[in-house]
Amino acid sequence: MPPLVLLSFIIGYFALLIGISYLTSKGTSDNSTFFIANRNSTWYLVAFGMIGTALSGVTFISVPGKVGAPTGDAFSYFQFVLGNAAGFVIIATVLLPLYYRLKLTSIYSYIEEALGVWSYKTAAAIFLISRTIGSAFRLYLVVIVLQKFIFDFYHIPFGITVFICLLLIWAYTHKGGLKTIIITDSLQTLFLVSSVFLSIFFICRSLHFDIFQAADAIKQSSYSQIFFFNNFIGNRFHFGKQFLGGLFITIAMVGLDQDLMQKNLSCKNIREAQKNMFSFISVFVVINIFFLSVGALLYIYASRNGIVVAKTDYLYPTIALNYLGLVPAVVFMLGLTAATFATTDSALTALTTSFCVDFLNFNKSENVNSRKMVRARQYVHIFFSGLIFLTIIIFNTINNDAVVNAIFKVASYTYGPLLGLYSFGLFVKRRKVNDKLVPVICVISPVICYFLSINSVRLLNDYVFDNELILVNGLITFFLLLVNSRFKEKLLTKSNNATAPALQ
Repeated sequence: MPPLVLLSFIIGYFALLIGISYLTSKGTSDNSTFFIANRNSTWYLVAFGMIGTALSGVTFISVPGKVGAPTGDAFSYFQFVLGNAAGFVIIATVLLPLYYRLKLTSIYSYIEEALGVWSYKTAAAIFLISRTIGSAFRLYLVVIVLQKFIFDFYHIPFGITVFICLLLIWAYTHKGGLKTIIITDSLQTLFLVSSVFLSIFFICRSLHFDIFQAADAIKQSSYSQIFFFNNFIGNRFHFGKQFLGGLFITIAMVGLDQDLMQKNLSCKNIREAQKNMFSFISVFVVINIFFLSVGALLYIYASRNGIVVAKTDYLYPTIALNYLGLVPAVVFMLGLTAATFATTDSALTALTTSFCVDFLNFNKSENVNSRKMVRARQYVHIFFSGLIFLTIIIFNTINNDAVVNAIFKVASYTYGPLLGLYSFGLFVKRRKVNDKLVPVICVISPVICYFLSINSVRLLNDYVFDNELILVNGLITFFLLLVNSRFKEKLLTKSNNATAPALQ
């Protein structure tokens, strides 16, 4: 594809987003607008826009690619999606009512009331670290594609490409914040969904399939197996592992994540927030079916045309950009860009909100919309833009897929302690913890999980962990908090017994 065509597309795409930002933030740039859109968001826009946030560029490329992986993934990912759907139901019925009852801006404020200040700051720090790494990694993957197909042609260095991307994201988020994000994410979700359907159309046309022939070809192929019930111990695709993993990963990485919950908290009331969540669930499940279908069709196309790629992640971009023609290539880039930038812009807003509320105590200020506070929020926004920039540059310097993927996987480990912290706060209300030890517990838990993961075959009779490891992570955190609370109670009992004679 000519680089000038792609460059023109990128320029037009961001011009549209910046134009929307100007219209939505006109006359309103205060912190209430930036953080929670004045709690006046339309639920169906939030629901639709959340699809773009939940499905990153990594999902856009990796889910179709894994369908025909040598490991035999097929449609096993759909078991994980069903677990996601169950997790969203729990979020809508348990966590959202809690957040609305407490009128939270940052969801981590709940931990301060339940466990203490150190626990609260630890939970917020976990989010900041995890989301910064995750967002930088997702943007990094797209920047590599942009660099290869556009900016290398004009001899523009990688660092400048990253800077341009983040500058453009900053340009349309720095004023309106969440109010702007809800509109732009809805538009980007439209691009993403359209891209998936159009990709199916173009692949079917190249294979000379109508929609019914395509469905039959997918059904008859070796890629269409959804459910795996054999060998629970050694099979990482087993339904139980995938479903439980999807369930608890959703609760931890969505329900306990400021990024996705911030949009829900911008709705007018709990009823509208729940309508948003239940609508989102149905669209989310359906769109993932189509992602998997794209994968099956891509592998059928590759088989017929003798296309071989070094990695499964390369299959979709290779076929879309080199084999299907100009329009399908633009459609692919549209979907990939929309998926990634919808995730990054939303994350940048959530990181700014969390730091301002959880560490600069904006929620305890008498006038959160004062000029001084607005300026402070703008500086924080610039800071996190710079931090993501530096993280991407580090990824590129490492330039080792195994190391970068390991870093990204480590980030996912950190959500396990959040699961433990919230569970303890919700279900063990009468116990006090030694709050200052909680940060240590939240470091120990992922380390134990990592040790279990790499040694499970030897230690656990050939058991192989997959996504359910996050549940183990949460349980370890919960157990350590329980032990911590018992020592705290003993100390309090000793202290009370020691002071009793003196009082007599």
